[in-house]
Amino acid sequence: MQFGIFSVSDITTDPTTGRTPSEAERIKDIVTIAKHAEEVGLDVFALGEHHNEPFFSSSPTTTLAYIAAQTSTLQLSTATTLITTNDPVKIAEDFAMLQHLADGRVDLMLGRGNTGPVYPWFGKDIRAGIPLAIENYSLLHKLWREHVVDWQGKFRTPLQGFTSTPRPLDEIPPFVWHGSIRSPEIAEQAAYYGDGFFANHIFWPASHTQRMVGLYRQRFEHYGHGSADQAIVGLGGQVFMRKNSQDAVKEFRPYFDNAPVYGHGPSLEDFTRETPLTVGSPQQVIDKTLGFREYVGDYQRQLFLLDHAGLPLKTVLEQLDLLGEEVVPVLRKEFASLKPAHVPDAPTHASLLAARDAKEEVPA
Repeated sequence: MQFGIFSVSDITTDPTTGRTPSEAERIKDIVTIAKHAEEVGLDVFALGEHHNEPFFSSSPTTTLAYIAAQTSTLQLSTATTLITTNDPVKIAEDFAMLQHLADGRVDLMLGRGNTGPVYPWFGKDIRAGIPLAIENYSLLHKLWREHVVDWQGKFRTPLQGFTSTPRPLDEIPPFVWHGSIRSPEIAEQAAYYGDGFFANHIFWPASHTQRMVGLYRQRFEHYGHGSADQAIVGLGGQVFMRKNSQDAVKEFRPYFDNAPVYGHGPSLEDFTRETPLTVGSPQQVIDKTLGFREYVGDYQRQLFLLDHAGLPLKTVLEQLDLLGEEVVPVLRKEFASLKPAHVPDAPTHASLLAARDAKEEVPA
């Protein structure tokens, strides 16, 4: 099972000091955070895409390429890449290029995003969000698998005799996760292609996530990709830890109360009771995370949100230390002991290459 962190790239005032980091500071800090994630033994770093304040990550592939040059084992991903407003041709080219630069340590999560105004900024209509996601991914999927593409659709100009360059590394496209919080159409899309489904259930109760993942698993099996329990599932989560749970709650409360994504709403206690947010000791994080398996089954990727709501860099790095030293080693052991042998691991470039080579060696 893969463990890692994701960032939404917010630039938020620290409510305890009144200090707001600059864009330059947050961009450099995110590199430090990613490098430290590798140092403490995590597997994945994922970066979101936004084109509006208070976020900085308008070009995640640029940032990930810079991180790739300074890491050696970290899997680099997105959280998310906007399949609705980006040109599929540019996505195909950018991520194939990143694949080569990172020696294959690349996958991506596709999504529609949660910022309505971004659609007209890129000449799109938010009312066509789902059709855009479906058509654009159909093209992206083809661009990575066919050397010469002839294509015509509704939302962009046709392609005739087009070849996306560079080609995917070893002619193996980056593995795709389809991320969604609330759209069954996206779960269906992930199942149709046999791709991964990432349920970023940070705002939703367990019952909602259970239904979405259950639908994806059912349809994954329907399309003949394997049994339902072999479907590739990822989950998001949020944590804030201190050795003593009371200290964690006291320190995190002002950040929670003023966070741009969920501040000024339900209480911290209500949110931790109804959603995956865990504020407490490392053992509480372990216990709650292990509980996710009870309603989604065995899954392949767990990403945590750590660097949001104005938390200073020093605190984020301390959270990473606790995650890498006290939480993830226990989770690895426990999840591994529970996973049946027929349930696959999360695909990587190396595993996909090995599977292809093994298939080609089988005599006719």
